[in-house]
Amino acid sequence: MKTNQRKVLGVVALLAFFIVGCAQTDTREEKTTEKTETTPPARIAAPQPSPSSKLEQTVGLTKVTLEYSRPAMRGRKIFGDLVPFDKVWRTGANANTKISFDTDITIGETMVKAGSYAIFTKPGEKNWEIMFYSATDNWGTPQKWDETKVVATASVTPETMPMAIESFTMTFDDLTNNSAVLGMLWENTYVGLPLTVPTDAAVMASIEEVLKGNPNDRAYYDAAVYYKSEGKDINQALTWIDKAVEMSKEQPKFYYLRQQSLIHAKAGKTATAIAAAKQSLELAKKAGNADYVKMNTDSLKDWGAL
Repeated sequence: MKTNQRKVLGVVALLAFFIVGCAQTDTREEKTTEKTETTPPARIAAPQPSPSSKLEQTVGLTKVTLEYSRPAMRGRKIFGDLVPFDKVWRTGANANTKISFDTDITIGETMVKAGSYAIFTKPGEKNWEIMFYSATDNWGTPQKWDETKVVATASVTPETMPMAIESFTMTFDDLTNNSAVLGMLWENTYVGLPLTVPTDAAVMASIEEVLKGNPNDRAYYDAAVYYKSEGKDINQALTWIDKAVEMSKEQPKFYYLRQQSLIHAKAGKTATAIAAAKQSLELAKKAGNADYVKMNTDSLKDWGAL
C-alpha cells in the first residue's frame, strides 16, 4: 500500500513540474511577442516629388554623365516666382545637379579639368548665368557661397518655347564630334550651354600613332573617313581610302567602297567616284542592305550616272 502511495506521489510531482515548466515557457513567449509588437513599422515606399534622373552621353571621345532631380510645375509659375530672377538657383531640386566628364572640356573661353562639378544658375529675364562649382556635396545651394570654387561661368540667352514643359528637363543636344549643347527646359523656357571637347587632338594623335606602325585596312579606312567628315586634307583622305580598298579587295566591303566614292567625289574625281559607287551598290544588293542601296543610287543619280 505504501509502495502504491509513493508511486502516486511521484506521478503527481512530475505532472506539477511539467505544468510549471509550460507556464514559464508561455510567459517567455508572451514576453517575446510583446517585444515584437513594439518594433517600429518599416518606412512606407512612396515616389519622390522630384524624382532623380541620370544621363550618360559620349561626345566625341569624352564620356559625360549628368545627375539631377526633376521638380514639376504643378500649376505654379516657375521663373520669376518659384525660381526668382537674379538669384542663385540649385538648377533642379534636392542634392546638387552634378556633371562629370573624363577629359578636359571647354566652356566659353575657359578650360575645365576632367572631374565632377555642381551646376548652379542665376536665371534672368533676358540672360542666364551658368556656373560650374567644384564642391558637389551641398543640398541645394551652399550655405556660404565660395567664389573660389567657381571654375567656369557662362552667360546665355534664354529662349521662349511654344509649349510648356511640366517637369524640369536637361538634355544633350546638337552633338558633333567636338561639341554638344547642355540644354535646360522648364515651363516655357529653354537655355542651351555649348560644351567643347578635345576630340580632334585625341584622334589626330591616334592616327599618327597607329599609321606609323603596321596599320591594317580598317585603320586606313577610319583615318580617311575622319579626314573627310572633319573637312581635313581631302587628298590625304583619298590616299588612305584607296589603300583600305586595295588591302581588302579579296573580300570587298560595300561600306568601304561607299566612302571611297564620296571621298573621290569631294576630291573632284567624279569618274572614279561613280565606279566605286556602282561596286558598292552591287555589293549592297547582295548583302540585302537597303540603306546602302538607296544611298548609292541617290549619289549615282546626282552624279549623272543613272
